[in-house]
Amino acid sequence: MKEKVKFIIGRIKAGRLQEMWRQTKWIYQYARHYWFAMVFYTLLGLVSTVLALATSYVSKDLVNIITGYDAGSVVKTFCMMIGLNVGTTFLSQISDFAASYLSMRVDAEIKSDIFAKILVTDWESLTGYHTGDLLTRWGSDASAISSGVLNFIPNAVIYVFRFISAFAMVVVNDASFAVFAFLGMPVSLILSKTLLRRMVNNNQRSAAMGAKMSGFNQETFSNIQVIKAFDLIRLYVARLKQLQKEYIGMKMDFQKMSMGTSLLLSTVGLLVSYASYGWGIYRVWSGAIDYGTMTMFLGLSGTLTGTLSNLTSLVPTSIGLTTSAGRLMDILDMPREDYSADDEVKAFLEAHRMEGVSLYVNDLQYSYRNGTEVFRHASMEAHPHEVVALVGPSGEGKTTMIRLILSLIQGQDGGALLTGGDESVPLSPSTRKLFSYVPQGNTMFSGTIAENMRNVMPEATDDEIIEALKLACAWDFVERLPEGIHSKIMERGGGFSEGQAQRLSIARALLRHSPLLLLDEATSALDVATERRVLKNIMTDEYPRTCIVTTHRPSVLNICKRVYAIRDKKCVVLAEEEINEMIRNF
Repeated sequence: MKEKVKFIIGRIKAGRLQEMWRQTKWIYQYARHYWFAMVFYTLLGLVSTVLALATSYVSKDLVNIITGYDAGSVVKTFCMMIGLNVGTTFLSQISDFAASYLSMRVDAEIKSDIFAKILVTDWESLTGYHTGDLLTRWGSDASAISSGVLNFIPNAVIYVFRFISAFAMVVVNDASFAVFAFLGMPVSLILSKTLLRRMVNNNQRSAAMGAKMSGFNQETFSNIQVIKAFDLIRLYVARLKQLQKEYIGMKMDFQKMSMGTSLLLSTVGLLVSYASYGWGIYRVWSGAIDYGTMTMFLGLSGTLTGTLSNLTSLVPTSIGLTTSAGRLMDILDMPREDYSADDEVKAFLEAHRMEGVSLYVNDLQYSYRNGTEVFRHASMEAHPHEVVALVGPSGEGKTTMIRLILSLIQGQDGGALLTGGDESVPLSPSTRKLFSYVPQGNTMFSGTIAENMRNVMPEATDDEIIEALKLACAWDFVERLPEGIHSKIMERGGGFSEGQAQRLSIARALLRHSPLLLLDEATSALDVATERRVLKNIMTDEYPRTCIVTTHRPSVLNICKRVYAIRDKKCVVLAEEEINEMIRNF
C-alpha cells in the first residue's frame, strides 16, 4: 500500500494528472459544441435502461403467475412483457442509428476544424513532423476525440443511472441481495489501477507505432518509381514485415495482460453469479422470497456486475481520449500564422493591380532553428515587368529566400516590403494572395488539366486557361491531346513528362494573374530554348507581373533584368561581364 501511495504521489509530481486535466479541458472545448447531441443520446440510453428494468419487474410477475404465487392475468402480463421487449429493441435500433449519425457528423466537423487549424499552423514548426505522423494524428486521433466527445459523458451518466436504479430495485425488494453487487468491486478497482498504468504506456506506444507504419507506407507509395528503379522491392517488403512484427509484438504484450485481466474478472463474475444463485435458492427455500423475485434478482445481479465493468472500462477509455488529445495538442499548440492583415492586403491589391507591385528585401537576417545561419544583411529588389534571377550552388539559400518572401518562415531581423505607388505592406502570410508560386518538382494534382488550373482561379474560362497554357509553352502538347484541357492528370503529374508537368505548373501560376510570380527551379526540366521562350513570354506579357527566378544554370541570365548571386550570406548583384562568364563556363 505504501508503495502505491508513493507511485501516485510520484505521478502527481511528474505532472501526469495535471497534463490529463489540461487535455480534458481541451476536449471540452469540442464537447460543449455538441451538448444537444450528447443530451439526446443520453436520454435514449436512460429510457432504454428504464424499459430494461421494467422488463425485469414484469418478468418477476410473469414467473409468479406461472408458478402460482400470484393470481394475476397471464395474458395481460405476457403482453406487457412482449411490449416492453419490442419497445426496448425498437429504442435500441433508434439509439444505434442516432449514435452512428451523430458520431459521423461530429467526426466530420472535428476533423474539418483540426484540418483547417493544421493548415494555418506555422510551416517551419510543422515540418518537424513526418507526413505519416500528421495523417495518423488527423485521422485516428481526431476520430478517437469525436467518438469520445459523443459517447464518454453520456455513457458515464447512463451507466451510473443504470447501476443506481438497479441497485435501488434490489434494495427495495430484498436488501440482502445488494451485498452481492459489491463482491467483485475490490478486484475491479485493483485491476483498474494496473490497467491505468499499462494503458497510458500502450496508447502512447500504439500511436507512435501507427504513425511510423503510416509514414512508411506513405513514403513507399509516393516513391514507388525509385523503389522499382533501384530494385528495392525485397528490401521494402522486408522492412514492412519487420514493422508489422514490431506492431504485433507490441499489441500481443498488451493482449496478454488484457487476457489475464479478463480471465480474472470473468472468474470473479462467475463466483458472484453462483453466490447469487445459491443465496436466491436459499431465500426461496426458506420462504423469504418467491420464484419471480429470485429471477429478477439474478437478472439485476448480472446488470449490476456488467454496469460496474462498464464503469471500470471508462478509465482506459479516458486514458485513450487524453492521449489522442495530447497528440493533437502537440500540433495545434504550435504557433499559428497571422492573417490579420487580410483586409489591408486585399485593398492594397485592388489599388495597385493595374500598375504592378514591387518587392524590396532590406538587410534580412535568417538562421534555421538549429542555429545554421543562411542570410546576414541580405537585400534585393524586383519590379513589375522584370525578371530577376537568384543564382548560386544548391544549398546556399535560394529556396530559403523564396520561403522568406512567401512568409513560410520569418527572418530574425531586417524586413521585406511590397510597394505600389506610395503605399507599402510588410510581407506576411496575408500577402501570399499577391503571389503565384511554382516550386521545384512536380506539383500537379490528380484530376483534369482544367481542374488543376481552376484550383487557383475557379472562375477561369476555357479561353483564359488556353491563353495561360500558351504563355507557358504548354498549349503545343495539350492541344494534341484527345480531350484537350479536359485530359486527365494522374497522381503526382502521372501521364506527363517532367518538362510538360513543369509547363502546366507555370501555366497554372500565370492564370492566377498575381502581381508577383516566383519560379523556384521551375524550369529545370525544360530545354534551354523552351526555358528562354517561357521567360520571354512572361516579360512581354501585358500584365504588370514581377517575376523572380531561382536557377542553378545560367543559360537564361542574359534576359534577366538583374541577377543576384548568394555569396557570403548576402545577395550580390552580378555585373554583365560576370554573367557572361558564368554562361560561357556552364
